[in-house]
Amino acid sequence: MTTTLQVVLALLALPTTAACLYLLVMTLWSRRGRVPPPSGRRLRFDVLVPAHDEALVIERTVTSLLAMAWPRDCFRVVVIADNCTDATAQRARAAGAEVLERHNPGQRGKGYALAFAFQASESRGWSDALVVVDADTVVSGNLLGAMATRLAAGAQAVQAHYGVLNPDSSWRTRLMTIALAAFHTVRSTSRERLGLSCGIRGNGWCITRELLAAVPYAAFSLTEDLEYGIDLGLAGYRVHYAGEALVAAEMVSGEAAARSQRQRWEGGRLALVRSRALPLLKASSRPGGGVCLDLLLDLLLPPLSWLALGIVALSVAAGLGAWTTGLPEGWLWLAAACGASLLIHVLRGWQLSGIGVIGLVDLARAPLFVVWKLLLSRRPRSATEWIRTRREQE
Repeated sequence: MTTTLQVVLALLALPTTAACLYLLVMTLWSRRGRVPPPSGRRLRFDVLVPAHDEALVIERTVTSLLAMAWPRDCFRVVVIADNCTDATAQRARAAGAEVLERHNPGQRGKGYALAFAFQASESRGWSDALVVVDADTVVSGNLLGAMATRLAAGAQAVQAHYGVLNPDSSWRTRLMTIALAAFHTVRSTSRERLGLSCGIRGNGWCITRELLAAVPYAAFSLTEDLEYGIDLGLAGYRVHYAGEALVAAEMVSGEAAARSQRQRWEGGRLALVRSRALPLLKASSRPGGGVCLDLLLDLLLPPLSWLALGIVALSVAAGLGAWTTGLPEGWLWLAAACGASLLIHVLRGWQLSGIGVIGLVDLARAPLFVVWKLLLSRRPRSATEWIRTRREQE
């Protein structure tokens, strides 16, 4: 019985400890570096906004983009009205954007909209780089300046900080603000310092025309951003992080919309584990494979809620073992160390989120969030097309 229990504890401890150690390293390296000086180059950008039935929010996004502090003759705002059934195209034009309308019911999804826009931009041949911004987003004025600074220094792909536009809508959006600060700010800052790839996060990313030609865009899964970021890593390119620039998008506050969104994200991530884990493992074994190794670890890293559940399971099993069979208390100390590492990571995210004391109160709801995630895992979605998230205005 003791041997069996030790095997169970080892199986619980190995992935849990590895994940917590990885997060601890990311946290310890998350001190922000100096912002590089601005570039004097006047690069030209196509700012692409894929939109599917976003008439309620598209004007605000276009207005925010047109107000960026970059020479007006050096960037275009292009909205891709993809299979829209509302007034998205008309309102985008009225707000000052150029509009590409795409109608292809057989190929629905953000990936297809982006591929269409990339091809159109390449045909025109005007821009030096392309920036992707979601249709429900407000951006900081320095977005293009931060991108130009990295490109002038040799980067070919850049990701801005991705934050939450409506953190005070509910406890759920405040928790999402903390989670994104941990996921984006903490880990991306660490990866930038370590010379790794922060990956593509779907909103607020930039790529040069040269790199797009070298690694053609063919990401059409539910997590097309993560997919293309991995493809860039496999091709030998890393995505740089511009943490001083911000894109802030609306996060859903209602349970029903959050459930649908979360199921799509996690279903798409699991599909990528099946298709990309082995190629990343092979690439990581080659010289200079650190970028691919980190992308693999990031892909395999479970959600924080699942990791917390693993720590609880390890603690309970270790406690029962020590009580009933006299197993060494080292297992309990290991579980405690894992819990402390996860807590430090989450608190670092809270610190960088700027959400304030109320965020600590909301973190007390984390056990409810874990239960909610468990219930979601019992009802996987098989959707493969673009399902628009219900906006707060609705």
